[in-house]
Amino acid sequence: MPHISASFPTRSTRRAMRALSFAGAAVLLQASSALAQTAAPPPTPVAFEAALTKAANDLFSKVNLEGAPAKVRLVIDPLIDGFSGAQSTATRTMEKRIVDLVRRDYSRFEVTPFTTEAIANLPVVLIGTFTAINNGGVAGGERDAYRICLALADLKAKKIISKGVARALPEGIDVTPVAFFAESPVFVKDAAIESYIKSCQGTRPGDSIDPVYADRILAAALINDATEAYNAKRYQDSLELYRSASHMPGGEQLRVLNGLYLSNWRLNRKDAAAEAFGKVVDYGLRGDNLAVKFLFRPGSTQFMADQGTRRQYTMWTSQIAGRADKADKCLQVVGHTSATGTAAINETLSAQRAEYVKARLQKELPRTNARQRFTATGVGSQQLIIGTGRDDASDALDRRVEFKTVTCAEPSAAQPTVGNRQVVNTVAAKPKPKREARRTGRGASSDVGAEIEEFINSSAFKSLLE
Repeated sequence: MPHISASFPTRSTRRAMRALSFAGAAVLLQASSALAQTAAPPPTPVAFEAALTKAANDLFSKVNLEGAPAKVRLVIDPLIDGFSGAQSTATRTMEKRIVDLVRRDYSRFEVTPFTTEAIANLPVVLIGTFTAINNGGVAGGERDAYRICLALADLKAKKIISKGVARALPEGIDVTPVAFFAESPVFVKDAAIESYIKSCQGTRPGDSIDPVYADRILAAALINDATEAYNAKRYQDSLELYRSASHMPGGEQLRVLNGLYLSNWRLNRKDAAAEAFGKVVDYGLRGDNLAVKFLFRPGSTQFMADQGTRRQYTMWTSQIAGRADKADKCLQVVGHTSATGTAAINETLSAQRAEYVKARLQKELPRTNARQRFTATGVGSQQLIIGTGRDDASDALDRRVEFKTVTCAEPSAAQPTVGNRQVVNTVAAKPKPKREARRTGRGASSDVGAEIEEFINSSAFKSLLE
């Protein structure tokens, strides 16, 4: 057997290879930056009516109906805001315009009401989102346009069969939520709403319908009937419909839980309303996050003075504290504000409001439990959901108070504070070895360059060339 010798890279060779890796990464970064600079400019937003007409015409003119019957049943699952999932004056207007367009120009489609009976026949379903965005794609930038997304979902084929998109200017658009969504007290990430949004925004023609959306659309039709009844102030009807929806497969949804609470409260069934709100809290705690729309006096840490509102808030804080304690959950109370005002003022105000809510929660529990159960912080306007800055009912979610489940702290002596900030003691980190500190410090790039130059001038590099 012939003798096989193996040689391993020397220390200097390994250093040089590592340096070349850094150099290669730098080249790739420069290339990606150049590509970003030559990327196509964003679409130009146009007036709302023109944008909607473009998106709808693209949707219906490009759909492939080969093999479909002469008349295609079309059901509209109500359009929603692409962040909050709420229906608004704007989304209702969009639906009406689309129906008028279909009846005038696309007569092959037969518009059918969104009911459980209609869904059972597996029609084509139109879904759509209306979302405030920064048109240039700047993270955290002003939301200066609305993105319209429309999609047709064929329930029989379980496929997305057409898409239409456009961007609209914000002028003249009324995004005030309809009554049910304006009055719903709680917002959490909900699988039903997330799957609706994903089915529109995250798909292309030919993609499969999101299975969560498909599984829950039958319940969604009944929930829509309940929501329409609530908006029409038929609270007994809405209560019965929400109850029916809650027993259906896929019926455990935030809209149902909020609807049971709102309907009971409107019917003056206070005990039933409290129990329903408690179930909303449980639903949020299972997902480790619960956002509640507390309304504060402008520029104040106090709740609105309206007596009815204060009664609700007293019950809300009682349920949140009690349910968290029963589930042995600790909560971080996080205050939020809209973007109006300076960052410093918003952060201070949001922190003060969170402290106020925390104090209300602590009053609901025995003193021994309350101190470790809740903490408070404020993030100002750093985590906007709606982001339009209107400071009205349309962006109430931006002024929310969130309750995030966190690891419970061990009972201990009070931590020192600086101002209103708690100082957490931590174990001092071990100092890095000098070699590692040099690599990760500000001189890292110059060190890489030195290593590359050293390698190029080394005998190891010359031998590789030979």
